[in-house]
Amino acid sequence: MEKLKQELIGYLENNARYTNAQLAAMVGTTEAEVERALFELESDGVIVKYAAILNTEAMKVKRVQALVEVKVAPQKLKGFDSYAEEIYNFSEVQSLYLMSGGFDLAIFVEGESITDIATFISEKLSVIEGIVSVQTHFILKKYKIEGQITRPSEDGKRQVIGA
Repeated sequence: MEKLKQELIGYLENNARYTNAQLAAMVGTTEAEVERALFELESDGVIVKYAAILNTEAMKVKRVQALVEVKVAPQKLKGFDSYAEEIYNFSEVQSLYLMSGGFDLAIFVEGESITDIATFISEKLSVIEGIVSVQTHFILKKYKIEGQITRPSEDGKRQVIGA
């Protein structure tokens, strides 16, 4: 069953729209086995969500996205998980990671404007007790999202310049 699960994960990472029948044919088993394996992967929290990866730059409705680095002060009886629980419940937060290095938390946030993100940082994030510093990096352009290149290569269209 573990080998089957690993194969299914590999296929679904590339394309989450495969049907159980397609997956069964690709891995050489029955739809019932695929369904059982997927149920276990979902129940165990391995598969968290099936989602479309969107290139927001190509959408008519524009959104502003930023990476926010956060440093926290260690507090007695308040570990990183308690900070995370407080932060990930905000609707602006798309992703949240505990990091090693110069800062503790990496937060990916989204809003309709720079003002929305500034308001989130100044009125919601920065006022959390124990937040020491916040550094915001606005995402200007996306070249690759979740392993997918956002635009086809234009190598054939580039002008060759020689010295």
